[in-house]
Amino acid sequence: MVRTMPDLPRILIVEDEAPIVRFLKASLAAEGYRLDVAETGKQALMMIHSQPPDLLSLDLGLPDMDGADIIDQVRQWSRLPILILSARDQEKDKISALDRGADDYLTKPFSVGELLARLRVALRHQARQSAAGDQPAALFQSGDLLVDLDKRRVTVAGDEVHLTPIEYRLLTVLIAHVGKVLTHHMLLREVWGPGHAEESHQLRVHMANLRRKIEIHPTQPRHILTEQGVGYRFADANPECGQQA
Repeated sequence: MVRTMPDLPRILIVEDEAPIVRFLKASLAAEGYRLDVAETGKQALMMIHSQPPDLLSLDLGLPDMDGADIIDQVRQWSRLPILILSARDQEKDKISALDRGADDYLTKPFSVGELLARLRVALRHQARQSAAGDQPAALFQSGDLLVDLDKRRVTVAGDEVHLTPIEYRLLTVLIAHVGKVLTHHMLLREVWGPGHAEESHQLRVHMANLRRKIEIHPTQPRHILTEQGVGYRFADANPECGQQA
């Protein structure tokens, strides 16, 4: 049964392959989402400007332009959630799209369940940013982890843990973008500043130390998840994505 809930978000599907469009329309309409479709990049940009959707589902291989160029243009003026759905499965393509400003990246083929979960995470992240004015709440809690951002105090299962300044900065950057993939480059820029893009080994060392302090089982993390070869994601408080470390 199709659920008809007019308050559900409107999604713009940018895709030129008819079978994929039919699959996405059937899967998303069954969940009650309102849908528009653009088959070219030019058409997509016109629709985004005339009536911005709540989320953009974007293929990178379009007939008239590369989807990455659409990310660049949209990010000049909008923080619209962008979910990449692409057959390009190379790490460099994922990293490039995420660094340009995409919120998440799914490689074709993908399951309906994972697609819907990623959509929910992206929309929740956007809603949290809008409600908080892009600032994280003073208190952040995920399971046994509690972060008091005003007091710079971190506790795990009620016990305070002491983080170094870099570990604390890493943690706060991750929770400010909870549910969103942050590439190595993005984290290095946010924590260490420009000019540290080649120091990914430092990032891995500090991330391992942070996990040892906040994860009950650091080798099976529940909070900080690895996107292999791409970066890290702080698990959404509502564990629907089923991501593995």
